Amino acid sequence: MSTFQAPKGTYDLLPPNSATYLAVREAISGPLKNSGYGYIETPGFENVELFARGVGESTDIVTKEMYAFETKGGDRLALRPEGTASVLRAALEANLHKGGNLPVKLWYSGSYYRYERPQKGRYRHFSQVGAEAIGTEDPALDAELIILADQAYRSLGLRNFRILLNSLGDKECRPVYRAALQDFLRGLDLDDDTRRRVDINPLRVLDDKRESVQRQLTGAPMLRDYLCEACKAYHEQVRELLTAAGVAFEDDEKLVRGLDYYTRTTFEFVHDGLGSQSAVGGGGRYDGLSEMIGGPALPSVGWALGVDRTVLALEAEGIALDIPAATAVYAVPLGEEARRVLFGTVTALRRAGVATDFAYGGKGLKNAMKSANRSGARLALVAGERDLAEGLVQLKDLESGEQTPVALDAVVDEVTRRLG
Repeated sequence: MSTFQAPKGTYDLLPPNSATYLAVREAISGPLKNSGYGYIETPGFENVELFARGVGESTDIVTKEMYAFETKGGDRLALRPEGTASVLRAALEANLHKGGNLPVKLWYSGSYYRYERPQKGRYRHFSQVGAEAIGTEDPALDAELIILADQAYRSLGLRNFRILLNSLGDKECRPVYRAALQDFLRGLDLDDDTRRRVDINPLRVLDDKRESVQRQLTGAPMLRDYLCEACKAYHEQVRELLTAAGVAFEDDEKLVRGLDYYTRTTFEFVHDGLGSQSAVGGGGRYDGLSEMIGGPALPSVGWALGVDRTVLALEAEGIALDIPAATAVYAVPLGEEARRVLFGTVTALRRAGVATDFAYGGKGLKNAMKSANRSGARLALVAGERDLAEGLVQLKDLESGEQTPVALDAVVDEVTRRLG
């Protein structure tokens, strides 16, 4: 009988590697928790319509990559392909914007799903940490989010990432640019799919990675030449705030990102060590999304950083995170009485906050000590019948090999003293 395997394009996170993923999530969320962002969790699936409207009907995500299905009750649902639409839906449903304290600042962490061609750094199931600041239009908020992501990456030791920055204009100036771009694109030699995109969302054509398309885009009208005065001033403030904070960025006038809801500020974090899948995360301002999904006008900004991609970036820079061993003390009982007594000691150590494990399954001394060394523990507690008769256990330092008898009732104090 063949065993089951994980579905194509997915992966299992297993120890010890999973500890790195947890540390990355912790590092990305740390600056957010420190800046007024509260944690939110939304369902793994939503109504298809939320993403069709919110992410955009013409996007690859909705047309090609979304896992959509019909339930037994006839509901049309989709596994979430991204986080922003769900978070905004939840905030609107709970009326968080009516609490009188705008912006509503939220952060989240979870799995997302897209039916894509699997390759290194691009999976059908992937993990992100994201942040959204809902209900306020302020360049300082855009800058804050970029600075917090930069801080998170620097806390992990990453150095070889770049921040790309652009402005997509707003509902005043973007339509003028859109019309000019459509005129230009209609004169090019494009396939039917791309022509359809020219009609629905021409900015996405700029994002087309194919050489045959990119070659023809030379001389295309540039958005910066069409920005209205308000958008120019807004963008300049974001740039000034980032510069004042010492955060380096590159202006990238072709940056449009893959979602329809962005306005004004858009940005991307890229890492040159990742080959063609160089984006590790990104985001931007989405002032019209709330109205698109049936809410009031709530100008907002946010980002999502890929946990998988960040781990690949760490590998590309040769950074090994300093992750403490999961176990500090490993208890090795020799005989039934020792098993009973030491199990009680293990429980007491855990209650005192010491990460402790136990040699289960009645292993002999040699095998149990091998397990103790493999666990990464610093100390081993070893006790046999003779030790217990004297009210002692042997405390062994697994680094130096030094062994000391310790009174049974003093074990917790002695262990916590040694571990500092």
